[in-house]
Amino acid sequence: MGCRDNPASNGDKNGATVPVEDSTASAEPEANTSETILFFGDSLTAGLGLDPNLAFPGLLQQRLDSLGYSYEVVNAGLSGETTASGKNRLGWVLNQPLEVFVLELGANDGLRGIPLAETRKNLKAMIAQVRAKYPDVVIVLAGMQLPPNMGPEYTDEFRKMFPEIAQSEDVLLIPFLLQDVGGIPELNQEDGIHPTEAGHKIVADNVWAVLQKAIRSPEREAS
Repeated sequence: MGCRDNPASNGDKNGATVPVEDSTASAEPEANTSETILFFGDSLTAGLGLDPNLAFPGLLQQRLDSLGYSYEVVNAGLSGETTASGKNRLGWVLNQPLEVFVLELGANDGLRGIPLAETRKNLKAMIAQVRAKYPDVVIVLAGMQLPPNMGPEYTDEFRKMFPEIAQSEDVLLIPFLLQDVGGIPELNQEDGIHPTEAGHKIVADNVWAVLQKAIRSPEREAS
């Protein structure tokens, strides 16, 4: 099983598309025993500038498979997404059952100087919406930080916002998604914002350190 691209796209960027079933076919569909980990985010999740399989959600799918986990990663990243547009898109993405929801949004809000009260409100609203649809889902929030040119007060409040939300909403927290990647030229593409292939490998490690707490081990799955 492989990491799927953004469900809003018409096909898999790697050439593999989800087949459309013939309504006249009488064969029973094959049962899917995998559980879903949904990554909902912006261009960092989508892997802007890279083959989607080389973005951190795809790398995590490879790791899960190699370790014997029966989880399917769905990459619902969309370049340019803000918390406001993400909140509007979320309902459609939640049409499929899921066990783990990883929320990676807010960076574009910060880069645009959107009031943090609005960003905070949107993130909390998305967490509530996911829980309302799937009460047993495990939610992981990806913490972000901003470059210093946004001003010390704004950047400091932005950084603090994610752990505060994680605590108040009782969700798991990735302290800083781009730890050991952000601000390091050789690990980022020419824009200085989006990680290279090597950078995404480090991001995948950052996410894995927290994701392990949200999933069942292969031994527990078998029991």
